[in-house]
Amino acid sequence: MTAVRNEFAKLRHLHIGAIAAVLVAAIVGLTFVGALTAATSNDSTAVSWALPLAGLSLAVPIASPLLIAVIASRTVEVEHQSNGWLLNQTTGADRGALVRAKLVSTGFVVGGATVAASAAGVFLGTAIGVTQPLPAGLWLGFTAATVTANLVILGLHLLISARVDNQLVALGIGIVGTVIAICASGFPSWAAHLTPWGYYSLASAADYRGEQVVTLNPSYASIVALGVVGAVLFWLMTVRLDRQEVRA
Repeated sequence: MTAVRNEFAKLRHLHIGAIAAVLVAAIVGLTFVGALTAATSNDSTAVSWALPLAGLSLAVPIASPLLIAVIASRTVEVEHQSNGWLLNQTTGADRGALVRAKLVSTGFVVGGATVAASAAGVFLGTAIGVTQPLPAGLWLGFTAATVTANLVILGLHLLISARVDNQLVALGIGIVGTVIAICASGFPSWAAHLTPWGYYSLASAADYRGEQVVTLNPSYASIVALGVVGAVLFWLMTVRLDRQEVRA
């Protein structure tokens, strides 16, 4: 718990809150542009809750991977630069334990930003004139699925940043992840399951079919499997980090 408190204190100095605000703004902005464009088209049937859901389903994979990589990189880079791994080990926090503490602190920020962006989608739907009842179950399911995908990717980037001193490598992987996430909607289902970024497409709650926008059922079983496998692998990898000797 002491390590977690320390990590929350570090977040303020690293301006992680500002990066999270950029994440929310990017998702909301992309969602608003897409929803407003479709709402002002000639197809009046397009003005439904499927519009902001489709916008969110597209905006989250565009904005999240790289900004999550930046958040993870900034929180770990300070340990590489100041020899923080050794300093924390002398106080009883091994490298793996420190990475787990970072997942708790940054996970709270990333999860909160994802929920805030999803909630903003409800206000956007109202702003563009949606009068249908809100599909609360679908909306909550989509939000939970995207939070899960974001947290798994955050854990992956924390591990990469902890193992590789050069943070350009982690950011490069974040860029590649963004490309995969954007293109994954066109992948076969089996191909989307091969990388964590492909699960954004499996979490989609709406999509365009020609000129029409339709709601979808997220692949909840796949998302739950991603969360379980991701949690187990993250735990095992951080336990391995605990056993590694930290060099000054």
